Amino acid sequence: MTTQHDSNKIKRAELPDGALLVSGDIQNRIIPGDPPHDDGDEESLDVWGFRDSGFAAGPNGNVVLAGSRYPLSGTELPDLLPWVRDILGVDFDFRDTHDSAYPPEVPSPRENDAFLKEARSILPEGDLSDDDEIRLRHGHGHTLEEMYVIKYGKLERVPDLVVYPSEESHVAELVAAAVRHDVCLVPYGGGTNVTEAVRCPTEEQRMIVSMDMSRLNRILWIDPTNLMACIQAGAVGRVIEEQLAQYGFTLGHEPDSIEFSTLGGWIATHASGMKKNRYGNIEDIVLDVVVVTARGELSWSAVSPRESIGLDARRWVLGSEGNLGIITQAVVKVFPLPEIQRYDSLLFPDFERGVSFMYDLTRQSTPPASVRLADNLQFQLSQTLKSKAEGLQVLMRWAEKLFVTKLRGFDPEHMTACTLVYEGTRGEVEAQDAAVRRIARRYGGMRAGEENGKRGYQLTYGIAYIRDFMMKHYILGESFETSVSWSQALSLCENVKRRLEEEHASRALPGRPFISARMTQVYQTGVCIYFYFAFYHKGIDQPCRVFAELEHAARDEILLSGGSLSHHHGVGKHRRDFLPRIMSTTALEWSAEVKEAIDPTNIFGAGNQKTEAGPVSDLPV
Repeated sequence: MTTQHDSNKIKRAELPDGALLVSGDIQNRIIPGDPPHDDGDEESLDVWGFRDSGFAAGPNGNVVLAGSRYPLSGTELPDLLPWVRDILGVDFDFRDTHDSAYPPEVPSPRENDAFLKEARSILPEGDLSDDDEIRLRHGHGHTLEEMYVIKYGKLERVPDLVVYPSEESHVAELVAAAVRHDVCLVPYGGGTNVTEAVRCPTEEQRMIVSMDMSRLNRILWIDPTNLMACIQAGAVGRVIEEQLAQYGFTLGHEPDSIEFSTLGGWIATHASGMKKNRYGNIEDIVLDVVVVTARGELSWSAVSPRESIGLDARRWVLGSEGNLGIITQAVVKVFPLPEIQRYDSLLFPDFERGVSFMYDLTRQSTPPASVRLADNLQFQLSQTLKSKAEGLQVLMRWAEKLFVTKLRGFDPEHMTACTLVYEGTRGEVEAQDAAVRRIARRYGGMRAGEENGKRGYQLTYGIAYIRDFMMKHYILGESFETSVSWSQALSLCENVKRRLEEEHASRALPGRPFISARMTQVYQTGVCIYFYFAFYHKGIDQPCRVFAELEHAARDEILLSGGSLSHHHGVGKHRRDFLPRIMSTTALEWSAEVKEAIDPTNIFGAGNQKTEAGPVSDLPV
């Protein structure tokens, strides 16, 4: 993984001393070169991730993650499918597959001759594409429904043209041309959204142009004195981290999608990362932003540590989801690479005591950069993602299990796991580690080791491929998140799990549902909770619609139980129907009026957060 660094190999930034700062003699901006390009990093068009990676079942039924990119890659997993059968209560044959029909039929492009002529005068010929598969990929993100549609149905509307600006001036010129010729523009970053944010409205009659920001991917400058960097919006997270590390810095923003998502996408979705405890959420990191709107460029003359300037239009951009304009660059905080990076893991007898540990950690200590608590079902899943033990390994695993279950008395059907990542100075890490151990002992927790912590943290990237693998075996699954106050966290988890079990049973679906929860980012006031939900659907009519109904019911229960509409995924079109339940009429009107004032002809017409819009109508039947 390129997102992790080895502090023994990378030299930390040597910041100038105070005397030099006062003298003003520092040439303090670093101008990095072009970002690295690896031909082996080609992404799949029809499933999550890189083309060289993906799960598949071998002739013996053992599952393997192809390639060599992840720690899990190349490892035979004999326990995964048997465990899935047991949990779902369905004895399916791994050779019985629901094979994809990708690529589906793609609708012919609509053309606006005047815009096309002007766009071709702005961009070189190779920077425009009307290729069907490219247009298709730019017309969807990564919700379960979208990925099911492209495999087993079709999208009724996709972008008519994809453009690739390579200079920021191109963006301004293309937006101006779109205004003149009444063309709909949809910004496209990494395509990892799970809110249908780039899904094209089926009712849109104008030409739709997807503006792919991938060639605006440079770090324009790094200021080591003031700990800032200016980065273009199309820069991908893993590349940002790789380049910053060359100069001894990190951005510290590490969402699960860091391998593919972009800075502009993080800002547009109001994102959060796994290490937010140390580095903050995206709103804490971004200092300034440049946006091209239908009425011109939104920008400021200078970046200050803090300003009191009345209403700050920069804040409108956070969470704007492509409705107000196209983000072209941002000035962000950067941090010296930590002196120490250390992984760790803990086991708790049950989820309740793990949650109590997480709560006390926010009260009595500075939490580590990342601390994530998985419930028992997720802990069990992680155990299936191990190779078959051989030789001495058999004895080691037997001894570990004996110690945990017999000597410590942990019940395998209730125990939970917590992974931690420490980053900072040696003193900070040692203080946090001591606090973690002290608080964990209070709730019967025991250390499970650095290797398990590292493995658990890095599994995040490898297991992202499981969703598309399981879809091939008639299993639909997806994650969704919320944030909730500490006092309601446990009851929310219980209520959502119960609601999904009831909804599953009421439809007489096969077997049992998979419902799991994980607590991730922690706050003084509450916590982010991820849910994972899946069910077996062979023989069920319109399974994708059924999944959408169940997910909608889960979101309803989240709101009834005091949870937020979203913690960091955003709204898009996927959750917009819930907005009237969380916002007053006045709040909704203000949002609509800001949009109308900035973009009166709806040039940025993706339709995200548009509560009066109709439902997306092209789910497969």
